[in-house]
Amino acid sequence: MLLTKDLSYKHSETFSIEDINIEIKKGEIVSLIGPNGSGKSTMLRIISNLLKPMGGAVLLDGNEIQTLSRKGIAKKLAMLPQIQNYNLDLTVRELVEFGRNPHKGWFQSLNEEDEQIIDWALEVTSLQSYEYRFLQSLSGGERQRAWIAMAIAQRPKVLLLDEPTTYLDIAHQLEVMELVQMLNERFDMTIVIVLHDINQAAQHSDRIIVLKDGQIHYNGNAQTVICKQMFQEIFEIDVEIYHDGNKPFFKPIRRQEKFIFSTK
Repeated sequence: MLLTKDLSYKHSETFSIEDINIEIKKGEIVSLIGPNGSGKSTMLRIISNLLKPMGGAVLLDGNEIQTLSRKGIAKKLAMLPQIQNYNLDLTVRELVEFGRNPHKGWFQSLNEEDEQIIDWALEVTSLQSYEYRFLQSLSGGERQRAWIAMAIAQRPKVLLLDEPTTYLDIAHQLEVMELVQMLNERFDMTIVIVLHDINQAAQHSDRIIVLKDGQIHYNGNAQTVICKQMFQEIFEIDVEIYHDGNKPFFKPIRRQEKFIFSTK
């Protein structure tokens, strides 16, 4: 469904992505993890055609994404960036309506099918009772669900999410991740998600790709990737690995550091 072939991109003299080959299969949830500055968000922006690669190609359903129109891409793929404008003077429903734009021509108004899809997106994200609330009046978790509702109103085959749980408290993080899982399981939506919380990635992903310095270092299921060697090599920390059923999770081991405090 989604493929990168020998992808390269140079961000600066100190950071570049080279020869990245990733295959995302239909119906997968794939998490991208890695230290800050490892290239996770850059990869998502290249895949969504927001950044142009210096070499290689991104293929969506067998077609090079750069040969597709913006509307053509948006009908198949939706991208939700890490930071959205929450100060927009819009109701939840008005925001979700924007998700139908790729399917409409110039000056073409919403029809009955569009309204039904908007209702569906609000129902799936449990926002029916919030549809006439303004974005500024919502909690962080509710706003994040509203933006996800707009994205899925595009009816994409692939949903790209860049750190959707950042800045949310633990309850709203769980709410968003359960929504992601439900979209995948109930609607067979393929999801690529950038996460900082590695335990979340392990619990909710079919596959985890670990990036560092613009290169893929690990690529596999959680049982394979979540290991002591990975944490030592990628994050330079020691951990203990535990298992909840067949899902691993980790706990960092505090390093004993000696601090010298000057009394002068």
